[in-house]
Amino acid sequence: MSTPRIDRDLSGKRIAVLATDGFEYSELTGPRDGLAKAGAKVDVITPKGESIKGWTGGNWADSVAADLSLADADPFHYHALVLPGGVINPDKLRVDEAAMEFIKAMATAGKPVGAICHGPWLLVEAGLVKGRRVTSWKSIRRDLENAGGQWEDSEVVVDGAIITSRNPDDIPAFTDAIAKATLG
Repeated sequence: MSTPRIDRDLSGKRIAVLATDGFEYSELTGPRDGLAKAGAKVDVITPKGESIKGWTGGNWADSVAADLSLADADPFHYHALVLPGGVINPDKLRVDEAAMEFIKAMATAGKPVGAICHGPWLLVEAGLVKGRRVTSWKSIRRDLENAGGQWEDSEVVVDGAIITSRNPDDIPAFTDAIAKATLG
């Protein structure tokens, strides 16, 4: 997966990527690298501020270094939030009270929150899906619909400040949508 090319200048913008072990490797590194290349300061935030291990193709992938622990991250210092997928990552984070509070704080402040693949599970847990158009990995479609979302099979869906995508193939469109929303 190559780094998405973004034709926007994100200089002066700070973007948080919230993840833990078991994140889909390309769904963290693709948006992180694309947004950074466009000039944003991108921080990888993990529950304990330690490196996290990725997942790809049914196997463990490389680790990604953390920039901050969740306890040291202030949602009001960020202009947008990215929630990568992978099955393990959002399943762990959705039962982490601090992670859920961080996501809710970003959403309540009206800041863009992007979730890809299984990442929208976190939006369900945060109560951010009801009445919204969303997409995701196909296996969690019913979870989103049961939470009141209007699921559609599109590479990226933007509904207000909530941005969702289906899978790694959608990373360029997902990343560009986050960049556009970050600029307002």
